[in-house]
Amino acid sequence: MQRLQVLKETFFDLEVVQQQALIGSAVAAGGILAYMLHKRRQVKSIPLGEGWWGAGEKPLTEDDKIYPFKVETSDEEIKDLHERIDRCRYTDPLEDSCFQYGFNLTHLKTVVSYWRHEFDWKKQVAVLNKYPHFKTKIEGLDVHYIHVRPPRRENQKVLPLMLIHGWPGSFYEFYRILPLLTESQDGLVFEVICPSIPGYGFSDAPRKQGFNSLAAARIFLTLMERLGFSQFYLQGGDWGSLITTNMAQMKPQSVKGLHLNMFMSNKGFKVMLSLIIGPYLPFLVGFSREDVRRLFPFFEKNVYEILRESGYLHIQATKPDTAGCGVNDSPVGLAAYILEKFSTWTDMRNKDLVDGGLERKFSLDDLLTNVMIYWTTGSIVSSMRFYKENLKTNPDNRVDAKTGIFVPTGLAAFPEELMHCPKSWAEIRYRNIYSYTFMPRGGHFAAFEEPQLLANDFVQFVKKVEKL
Repeated sequence: MQRLQVLKETFFDLEVVQQQALIGSAVAAGGILAYMLHKRRQVKSIPLGEGWWGAGEKPLTEDDKIYPFKVETSDEEIKDLHERIDRCRYTDPLEDSCFQYGFNLTHLKTVVSYWRHEFDWKKQVAVLNKYPHFKTKIEGLDVHYIHVRPPRRENQKVLPLMLIHGWPGSFYEFYRILPLLTESQDGLVFEVICPSIPGYGFSDAPRKQGFNSLAAARIFLTLMERLGFSQFYLQGGDWGSLITTNMAQMKPQSVKGLHLNMFMSNKGFKVMLSLIIGPYLPFLVGFSREDVRRLFPFFEKNVYEILRESGYLHIQATKPDTAGCGVNDSPVGLAAYILEKFSTWTDMRNKDLVDGGLERKFSLDDLLTNVMIYWTTGSIVSSMRFYKENLKTNPDNRVDAKTGIFVPTGLAAFPEELMHCPKSWAEIRYRNIYSYTFMPRGGHFAAFEEPQLLANDFVQFVKKVEKL
C-alpha cells in the first residue's frame, strides 16, 4: 500500500511538472506572439537621405525663396505646333482594329484636326492660371506647384493636403477635384498643394542619374516644410501613390493620413496561397465576393492584361531616351502615345471602340491640355526616365519595399484600375488601414474621371482620422 501511495504521488508530481511545463510553453509562445505583434505595429521609418539634382557641383548655399509663377504661351509657340502638325505623316490602320493595336490612326486624324483647328491653347492657359502657381528651388531643381487656399469662413477646420499625379498625367488632373476639396464639407475643408514631379511639366528635370520616388518624396517633404506645414494629408495614384507612400515612410510623424487610389502589396506566401484558395474558399483568405469577381480568373483578368498594357513600361524602364526622341519631336506622336493610355487605362473594353471611348469621361480640351503641358515644356523624355530610375534594380530589394506603412491609410479600389489589390493583400504592407472602399465605377485616372467619388471617399477617410 505504501509503495502504491508513493507511485501515486510520483505520478501526481510528474503531472504537475508537465502541466507547469505546458503553461510555461504557452506563456512563452504568447510572449513571442505578443512581441511579434508589437514589433509589427511598432512604427518604423526609412532614412530621408540627401541629393543634388542640378547641373554641376552642389553650391554652398541654395536660394530657398518661393516665387510666383504663371503659365505663358506665345504666337510663335502655337505657330510651331501647327506647322509640325501639318507636316505629320500618317499610316492607314488595319481594318476593324479599333484600339487593339494602339491609338486608332483614323480616329487620330479626327483628334488632331480638332487640335489644329478648334483647340484654343491660349484659352486653356487662362484655365491653368485659374489657380496660383509657384516655384521654389529644392536640391538644385525648380519645383513647380499650385497652392489653393479655401475661402475664409468661420467655424471650419482647414487641413493641409498634398495631391501628387503620375504618368502620363500632370497637376492638371486635379482641376476637377480641387473645387470639391476647397469648399467646406460638413465644416471640413482643405488647403491644397499640388506639385509637378521633377521632370514633369513645369518642374525642372534632374540633370543627374538616380532621381527616383524616394528623391521625389524627400523633395516634397521639404516643400511642405518650407510652406510651414508640420502635419498634413497625402493623396495619390500611379507614381503619386508610391511617392506619397515613401513620404509617409520617411516622416510618419508629419503625415496625418495617406489616401491612395492605386496600391499594391508585397509578394509572398499569403498572396500565393490566397490565389490558390481564393476562388473556392474566399473567406479563408479574407476575400470578399467583390474581390473574387475582380481578381478571377486571375491570369485572364490581371496577368495577361498587365502584359498587354505594360509594353511602354519596359521601354521606359530600359531605353527611355530612344523612344522619347520621337515623341518629343512630333506633337502627333506625343498625343497618340499619351492619349492611348487615357483610353485603355480608363476601361480596358475601350480597346474595342473605334474612338477608344476617350470622350466618355473626358473632353478633348482637357485631354489636349494635358498633352500640351508635356509638349510645351519638352518634358516627355524626362518623365519617361522616372521609370528607369525606379526600376534600375529589383524594387523588392529597396528599403521602402521592406518597410511597412504605419500612418492612417485610406484605400479606394476603383473597378477599372490596372490590377486589383484586395484589402487582405494591402494589409501586408499598409498596417493601419482606416478605410477600404470598393468604388462603384472609374479607372486609373480617378481624380480626372470621377472627381466627386474620389473626393467623397477622401473626405470620409479624413473624418475617421479626425474622429468627426
